[in-house]
Order: sequence, then C-alpha cells, then structure tokens
Amino acid sequence: MEPTSRTVAEHLDRVLAMVAPLPARETALADVVDGGQPGPAVAAEEVRAAHAVPAFDHAAMDGYAVRSGDLPADSEPVTLHVVADIPAAPNEPRALAPGTAARIMTGAPLPPGADAVVPVERTSTGRFDPAAGSRRSAALPRDPGRTAGTVTLGRQARDHIRRRGADMTAGSVLARAGDELTAPVVAGLAAAGVSHVRVRRRPRVAVVATGSELAPAGSPTRPGQITDSNSLMLAAAVRAAGAEVVRLGPVPDDPAALRAVLDRAVGEAANPLRAGDPTTDAVTTADPARRGGDAAPSRSRGIDLVVTAGGVSAGAADVVRAVLSPRLPGAAPDGAASGPESGRPGAVSDVDVAAVGMKPGRPQALARWRGVPWIAVPGTPVAAYVSFAMFVRPAIERLRGLPGPGRAPESRPAAVGWSSPRGREQVVPVRVLPHGVEPTGDGHHLSALLAADALAVVPADVEKVEPGDAVPVVPL
Repeated sequence: MEPTSRTVAEHLDRVLAMVAPLPARETALADVVDGGQPGPAVAAEEVRAAHAVPAFDHAAMDGYAVRSGDLPADSEPVTLHVVADIPAAPNEPRALAPGTAARIMTGAPLPPGADAVVPVERTSTGRFDPAAGSRRSAALPRDPGRTAGTVTLGRQARDHIRRRGADMTAGSVLARAGDELTAPVVAGLAAAGVSHVRVRRRPRVAVVATGSELAPAGSPTRPGQITDSNSLMLAAAVRAAGAEVVRLGPVPDDPAALRAVLDRAVGEAANPLRAGDPTTDAVTTADPARRGGDAAPSRSRGIDLVVTAGGVSAGAADVVRAVLSPRLPGAAPDGAASGPESGRPGAVSDVDVAAVGMKPGRPQALARWRGVPWIAVPGTPVAAYVSFAMFVRPAIERLRGLPGPGRAPESRPAAVGWSSPRGREQVVPVRVLPHGVEPTGDGHHLSALLAADALAVVPADVEKVEPGDAVPVVPL
C-alpha cells in the first residue's frame, strides 16, 4: 500500500470529513460544571435569557434610599427620618413616603417611591458597622440613630441604582450554537434564569501507544526499552482539548495484539481489559487511579475516535501499517481489512495512508475500526504531538460541535533565522518573546516541546526564515 502524497491542508480536510458533531442532549446547567468532565461544554443551539438581569431595580451601593424630590437642588444637606431597613434578601419593601429615607444594602430592591440611593459614606452615618452600629464622619453632623432616627444627606450626581434589564433583557441571546459554555457564559445563563441547556455530548477518545520497545510509565526499563511517553502526552492533550480519554497500551508490535486492543476499545471484545494483561495497560480519566481492570468502555459508553501513536511508517515492524493493509505480513486471515482493495467487509475500512508534506510528521494514516474514525500518527514524541495539534485536535473540536477547522494561526515576526526543508511545511516548537518567536531547540527533541508555548508553521515554499520575517504561529 503506497502512501498518497498530500499537503497539510488536504490531509486536514480528509480528517475532518471523517467526523461530525456529536448528538445533543438537554442537561441541567449545574451539571455542566458539576460533572467533573474535561473542558467547557458546547451549546448545541441558541440560548436566550429567561428573564431580565437585574430582575428588579436595586441599590448599587450601601446607603439610603430616598426620593430625589426631597433633596434640595443646590445639594445642601437635608435631614430625613429613617423609617426602614432593607437588606439584600427576598423581601418586598414598603413604599417610601415623602420626607423619609430607608437604609438599604447593595443589591436590595428599591422601595416604591424611591428613585435614588445616597452612599452611606456621603451621609452623617459615615459607614454601616454590624458589630458596633454606625460610626459617624467627623465632617458631617451627628446622627443620633441607627436604623431608626434621622440621617443627614444631600443630592448626588448619580442615582446609584441598577435598573431592571440594564445588564441583560429577557429574551436576549446569551450563547449561540457552537459556543463554549465558559465560566462567564455559565454565570450569565444562571443569572438570567436559564436552568437547562442543550449541549453536545463530549467526545470519548481512545489513545493507543504501539511499540515492543515501550515500557509502561513508572515501570523499570530493560536494555533496549524506553518509557511510553506518547500515550500519556496524547491523553493529556485529548483531555485539554475537551474530550474524555481512555488510554491504552503500550501495545507490542503484534498485529493480533493491536486488533484485540482496538476491539476492546470500541466495545467489540468479548472480555474487558484485565490488570496484568501483557498487551495493554489501560487507564480512564473517569477513574485515573484504576489501572487495567474494566478500563475499556462498553458499547453503551462508546468511543468516538481512536488515536494511535507509532507503527505508521514503512518499517518491517510497523504494526499499524500491517493491520491497515491486508497485503502486509500480519494482516488478519479472516478479512479484517475491508474497502475497495479487499472487496469484503471487516473490522477496518476507509484506509487512507498518506505522506503529508510536513516535518515532523510525514507518515500519517486514516481509517475506521468497526466504523469508529481512526487517526494514526507517528511514534516520535514531537511528531506525535505536532500531528495532534495539526489533525487530532481539529477533529475533536468538530466532534464537540465547535465551528471552524481548528485554531487559526497568528502572524509573528521571527526573532532569529533558521532553515526549513524544501517542499514541506515545517512545524517548529517556538517560544513567543516580545520581539518575536524563536525555536526552543532541536525540533526532534522532546525538550524543545517542554520549553515551547507555540508552534511556528513555516510554509512549504520557504527554505530560509530570516529575522523579522512574518511566521504563522499556533499557540499551544
């Protein structure tokens, strides 16, 4: 199976064609934030305010509610009788009679008849003190009373009232389909009386690391082994992108073992993954302390996307290529491959092996495993992460129902110069500085990612980036 050469944009189009926004469901607004799931939920439809915000006229300051007609136009002080105490609590205050004032707290409803609030610090009271009563300002006449009695005050330039609907009007649009329900949005919905919203189901993504040389994180390594960092890195990236994740592996370079793990991931296996299984070590984000037993999701919970790292190149032990192609050693004898080449149904379909014009991350593959979209990325950690940023994250965003093909790059000047390969887009881990961006090290080293806060994407027709050149940059 020869890979098809294509550009990054062409491969992204193929990726996005495999996925669609997940179904919507109605959920209580509180459950949107109380469920402990990753990332903000995404609105599936327009959400409008159920009532005005504020819902009633209320005091913007602690002070005294007054009738402005009782205050001299020349701002001379006047003494009024204090007849009520209005806290910020459910209540219906009595109408305010002419010549009187009511002590009122911030957020408390304005009594009928009142049309202004005089801040307490601008009155003879000075300030309200729950412990010691009222303390008077030496600059103002003495007020002999607390709640009852009198208060001396004058006309103010502002009325210090928040009017009904000044923030949001009933029926105003607070969120649109495809909007993330971020903290400010959730606060606005709650304030406007929205109790339930229709949101997209969060995607559930299986991450599988392949390679006989990999040892599970935390396990001792034998000569020739390296620690599996890919599955943890990609699982963290999936969760940061707003999806639930099921981490599987490492899986050895054995096609039968990979097919078994994929089956278990999508819920087709007869038996769940078990602790001590030599082919896998599974963790779900729903229970990060559990390893192994019953970690694979059932069909009812579902997997929406499979992401594998490694085994996608043309090496003799590249297990993903072996599973994808019925013509390679290790292909399933029972027709596990399907599509135009095999002419018969099976576990894998819509196989698309590509040589993408990018560095790192040239070998890529797409397929479906028992109908579930499968994105296969290279096993080198930097290439795996770059592939996630360029292809997997946009796929997750589409599953979540977000608009657009992913994060749009920003243009930044290059702080230093560097070379770029002819005919391939170069994706470079960079650090964003006040005067521009600079590479953080060798693009193949994981340490370069650790120091980076963005990826610079150098166009394929650029062979040399000069200081000051505008470079497209994708923030991490």
